[in-house]
Amino acid sequence: MLKNIKQLELSLGYEFKGTKLITEALTHKSFKKPYDNERLEFLGDAVLDLVVGEYLFKKFSSSAEGNLSKIRASLVNETGFEKLARYLNLGDYILLSNAEESNGGREKSSLLSNAFEAVMGAIYLEAGLKIVDTIAIMLIEKNHKEISLDYLFSDFKTLLQEITQARFGITPEYIVVASRGPDHLKEFEVAVNIQDKEYARAIGKSKKIAQQEAAKMALEVLKGDSSE
Repeated sequence: MLKNIKQLELSLGYEFKGTKLITEALTHKSFKKPYDNERLEFLGDAVLDLVVGEYLFKKFSSSAEGNLSKIRASLVNETGFEKLARYLNLGDYILLSNAEESNGGREKSSLLSNAFEAVMGAIYLEAGLKIVDTIAIMLIEKNHKEISLDYLFSDFKTLLQEITQARFGITPEYIVVASRGPDHLKEFEVAVNIQDKEYARAIGKSKKIAQQEAAKMALEVLKGDSSE
């Protein structure tokens, strides 16, 4: 039985016309029904690709195709859609088998991302492209503080290395301080040291994500030091 979706509708700014499509969009294949959300996921993926592509085409009117493709790839991916799914608390609504739920299914990145795509596919079939466009772009803008070439292309580790080599003549050292959680929900805590001094610590779902976040924080520290 699908959970009451009034809060989900409020978060989306959209009221579903019926229960058939949204139920299908929130039904994982493990739930063992004659339907699941994989077809709507396929449709939603294509719709989001178009919606985000048009959004970026208009937003960055002077950017080359290569740059637009890179920005779209940074938004239209499992990590990006998982973020939007978590904002909507989609994990609370998905219909799963007991086994999948016991295995942490409601927190799985791929499962959340797929459900988000399926929900967008359901809205597209009910209300059309314009409504999906409005909802998807609203969610993206709410969940990304800045959408710009500089921000989306930032490689904080590379930038930190360039700055520390210029300022100190050395490169940063990244140390995994801790790892927590089961394999499917693993988190890593990483510290970044410069000249044997810890400048920042961050937690991420992979070592790379934690390193990037720690580098970003260290850059802020160095920026503050240089302005004193």
